[in-house]
Amino acid sequence: MVSKPPAEDPVQDAPQVTAVQHSAAGLPGVVHGLRASTAQMGLGRTARTLLRVNQKDGFDCPGCAWPEGGKRHLAEFCENGAKAVAEEATVRRVTPEFFAAHPLPDLAGRSGYWLGQQGRITHPVYLPEGGDRYEPVSWERAFAIIAEELTALDSPDEALFYTSGRTSNEAAFLLQLFAREFGTNNLPDCSNMCHESSGSALTETLGVGKGSVSLDDLHQADLIIVAGQNPGTNHPRMLTALEKAKAAGARIISVNPLPEAGLERFRNPQTAKGLVKGSTLTDLFLQIRIGGDQALFRLLNKLVLDTEGAVDEEFVRTHTHGFEDFAAAARAADWDETLAATGLTRDAIERALRMILASRRTIVCWAMGLTQHKHSVPTIREIVNLLLLRGAIGRPGAGVCPVRGHSNVQGDRTMGIFERPSEAFLDALDEEFGITSPRHHGYDVVRSIQALRDGRAKVFFAMGGNFVAASPDTLVTEAAMRRARLTVHVSTKLNRSHVVTGTRALILPTLGRTDRDVQASGRQFVTVEDSMGLVHASRGNLPPAGPLLLSEPAIVARMARAVLGPVSATPWEEFEKDYAAIRDRIARVVPGFEDFNARLAADPGGFALPHAPRDERRFPTATGKANFTAAPVEYPAVPAGRLLLQTLRSHDQYNTTVYGLDDRYRGIKGGRRVVLVHPDDARERGLADGSYADLVSEWTDGVERRAPGFRVVHYPTARGCAAAYYPETNVLVPLDATADVSNTPASKSVVIRLEQSPAE
Repeated sequence: MVSKPPAEDPVQDAPQVTAVQHSAAGLPGVVHGLRASTAQMGLGRTARTLLRVNQKDGFDCPGCAWPEGGKRHLAEFCENGAKAVAEEATVRRVTPEFFAAHPLPDLAGRSGYWLGQQGRITHPVYLPEGGDRYEPVSWERAFAIIAEELTALDSPDEALFYTSGRTSNEAAFLLQLFAREFGTNNLPDCSNMCHESSGSALTETLGVGKGSVSLDDLHQADLIIVAGQNPGTNHPRMLTALEKAKAAGARIISVNPLPEAGLERFRNPQTAKGLVKGSTLTDLFLQIRIGGDQALFRLLNKLVLDTEGAVDEEFVRTHTHGFEDFAAAARAADWDETLAATGLTRDAIERALRMILASRRTIVCWAMGLTQHKHSVPTIREIVNLLLLRGAIGRPGAGVCPVRGHSNVQGDRTMGIFERPSEAFLDALDEEFGITSPRHHGYDVVRSIQALRDGRAKVFFAMGGNFVAASPDTLVTEAAMRRARLTVHVSTKLNRSHVVTGTRALILPTLGRTDRDVQASGRQFVTVEDSMGLVHASRGNLPPAGPLLLSEPAIVARMARAVLGPVSATPWEEFEKDYAAIRDRIARVVPGFEDFNARLAADPGGFALPHAPRDERRFPTATGKANFTAAPVEYPAVPAGRLLLQTLRSHDQYNTTVYGLDDRYRGIKGGRRVVLVHPDDARERGLADGSYADLVSEWTDGVERRAPGFRVVHYPTARGCAAAYYPETNVLVPLDATADVSNTPASKSVVIRLEQSPAE
């Protein structure tokens, strides 16, 4: 039943468009997940692997960061989780013979989908200067090449160490330790491109840059607001939590420019009811214009202030700071401006207000639809303002819930993967290891690309991920990467970043979540932190994809020994042999991880990290209290004749990994170059459904950024808004178009014009 990888790229010239679906999961989700799994793994391997996903003695899904409850189902995974596991546990292999047969220009002309479908990389490979293809290289030589380039730099700050959210806590801790012992804080990570805005806003207002709720809180909530998020595709297991909350009496408001099937109706495949008809989730759908969320929440705050008895005055008086300035700004909110910014009706906003006022326990969840705008940080602060008014922080069933997109992206930040670390963290690290960490800030993702572009960075090292495809302004990013002296990627599979190289390049194959990890001291496990701050173990069970694969901790440890040499007193060899030794050091450096190994041994399900606002209503901010804020209301200005584009995922996709060419819930099949446009907006531009258009973004620098040949799909988006898949549309996102404070690329609010083009 295992299928071979595609020999050629599939043709995507004429995507088929059928009816939009209005429910998610159910039997079709089971069938699609199993079909993808057996095609990559075969039937027996599929059963052995999927039954261990997210189990207490199994491995953490390499997909999203949604948490598991205390009681696990036999099948504790979703359709897209099955696809993510299948992609990693595939029996397809990329061997030295593959690289010999495919020179770099050939690989560079392939799609990311084709590259990823070829299978697991089995050998370390090297692209020498002037070479036209990767060739096998020994691990010793690979680490010697890295050492040659790093030690030849004029400054440690000419090196960049990127981390993907798939990286384990142990590997992330070692990587940041190595980088700082080497002498740099250049530790960009995928958080810079997604929830950096959440962390910035929450740290300032609550003192902790993470969510404040648990699964139990969701189940106890009276009201859940889901804003700028599509859980049916991006976090499908969240639908189970929403269904349980609904059954307990919760109401749900969805705030999004697009209707999404998963928030309309959830067909839970674990229950008979789910297979038959499912559960309606959303009680009120606010189809907001892109970027209008801050204006919406500001007006809601005004209306709460204007309602007698609606403010939790004791909480505000005891636990908050800045109320008067905030209240003055909120009371100035204007109905007409809000309706223009949001595209909503007065009646819809008043219905939302009534639901908020009727709720004592309110949770607001959000994702990229809120975090990737110029004004994302003020938007999230405004959400916090609402919850503070209602006393909904540190109360069971209430709080903030930024839903992280990658399985350990939050854990990597906890481990110190951050270009702007706190003094307290660096002091603890230095004391533990006897090093002197640099105190000046490093580069985030956008600044790393700028540094490569400008010649200020010369070595790029990536622990997982697909940096080139994930980053904005594709042509600028690729040109910047090609200026590097050396690019290094620690990877399980091929992706676009491997074919956009520096003068020299290395691909270092590594173990995945599903692989058994045996080191000198015996079998190992790693740990991850989920979106709600729970830390637990992950143990792979499959034989590695090849005998030459090294684990991520082993790769970092060997690289450190090669680069730092005997002058380093850090026990890198010990860390490689036994990951428990790494966890012992984490326990002494990172607050909340005391007795790390003992706690994991006592409870295989892991433990929750402390969260002062949630646990104690204590707010470790600059004021010592939760901070109200009062930023001016912003929303995107769109010139006449233009549309506002948001980039998004298809249902056959996770981040930049493309599993297939369909988007089942949106009715798209056989292609990804589609643009979703409201029928009236399309007709005004003379674009029939099925016609083709070039997407051209407009930015203050006057540079034309063009994505050609997109099939126009008439779709029920908010008026004036459009949507298309990334990474294909990342070419339209200017590198300098970023969120204030967080510097996150503004990929959800790109001004575009549509120019009719012939079908490709």
